Amino acid sequence: MKLLSKITASIGLTLALATVSFAQQVKTDYDHNVNFGQYKTYSWEKVRTKDPLLVDRIKTAVNSALAAKGWTEVPSGGEVEVFAIETMQNQQTLDTFYNGLGGGRRWGFGGFGDATTTVETYTVGTLVVDLFDAKTEKLIWRSSSSDTLSDKADKNTKNLNKGVNKMFQHFPPAPPKSN
Repeated sequence: MKLLSKITASIGLTLALATVSFAQQVKTDYDHNVNFGQYKTYSWEKVRTKDPLLVDRIKTAVNSALAAKGWTEVPSGGEVEVFAIETMQNQQTLDTFYNGLGGGRRWGFGGFGDATTTVETYTVGTLVVDLFDAKTEKLIWRSSSSDTLSDKADKNTKNLNKGVNKMFQHFPPAPPKSN
């Protein structure tokens, strides 16, 4: 019975770790000296991706997030310039399952079993969105979102929208504190 509970606990831990390792990750940084309250308009400069179908999806997601924050897209001459870069990278995980019994005697004899290792290859997509002050041309805000890609375009679009919403969740940053 102990063996069964150990196997169950091991499987549960493996599933929990797999869930964490495939969870969407968002990282954001910004220039803490910039007052984001001064900006209300933005223009798109460039979206770089290997998949041309993603250009409109990325723009739509970011436009929606910025509009929700009161910012307005203008065709050119915005106070902020928006750049986006999307990359894809194949990654692998190795999972080993030991299905043996042990025991043994004084001299280490006894026990039997084997180990099975499986390799899982998956693709991680990362979107980086940069905001530059149009006058100074300095980077003022950057956020990235990474997630495992699916074979289904609609699921990837849903995850893209979810990632962009997380990126802009605490946007714009609070005004700088005066000393």
